[in-house]
Amino acid sequence: MNTFNNIQKGILLIMAAGIGVAMLANPERAVAGIANSKHDLSSGSSATAQGKSSTISEICVFCHTPHGSDTSAAVPLWNKALPAGNTFTTYKALNTSTYDATQGVVGSVSLACLSCHDGAQAMDSMINAPGSGGYTAGGSTGTAALKMTGDPIPKIGKDLQNDHPISMPYAGGLASGNWTTATTTGFKDADFHPVVGKNINGNDVWWVDTAGGTAGSRDKTDMVLYTRAAGSPNVDGTTLAAATPFVECASCHDPHQGSNATFLRIPNTASAVCLACHNK
Repeated sequence: MNTFNNIQKGILLIMAAGIGVAMLANPERAVAGIANSKHDLSSGSSATAQGKSSTISEICVFCHTPHGSDTSAAVPLWNKALPAGNTFTTYKALNTSTYDATQGVVGSVSLACLSCHDGAQAMDSMINAPGSGGYTAGGSTGTAALKMTGDPIPKIGKDLQNDHPISMPYAGGLASGNWTTATTTGFKDADFHPVVGKNINGNDVWWVDTAGGTAGSRDKTDMVLYTRAAGSPNVDGTTLAAATPFVECASCHDPHQGSNATFLRIPNTASAVCLACHNK
């Protein structure tokens, strides 16, 4: 038995050494989803990314920082100043009869996306720049020439009326029941697929399963919904009565998924992204 265990340990050591050598030979594996994508603004990027820096070689620092992040952001260790959510005009302003949701104030992860894509802030603006002495509490102004361009894509601007609705309850919200046991019959708009919900570390989370992931398990290839707590503000001055899953920019887009067009969570072949949520 001891001999067998020793053989197993030897195999594991050889495998670990092989993996280590592979990672040393290809260190960008750790950021393979974003390296050389349009979200790679580093000086070493081979992508034709807007806002590409001529001096900063780090990849992650344009969005994330290990110290001094904006703790109000709904994303990990965010390294940019967030725009004010009440400065955006949403799809709700069109007053279309098909939009039956109570509009939330633009927020959550969408504000992080819009901190570049609204075109108001330079893409190399950050709170904690690389190196010593680069911290600016309100965020540095960056290089004005590196603001997002291209109206209305990828510079979305402050007017979101011509974009897919964000910061809205999934399926328009609930007409009856609660989100823990929600089925399509309780949705305000029944033309949506059911949500999957779980409690993770004391937090209620919801998503919509896609064929790209494991059913009942929240995967990066699922359409992720972002929870807003009870009491969160709506545009009309009301507040949420209970924790609610919201559609945000990152419901359909994964900023680290550079292999799919426009960072979609799954390829949109045969409108797969649209039909993941919409039951049409």
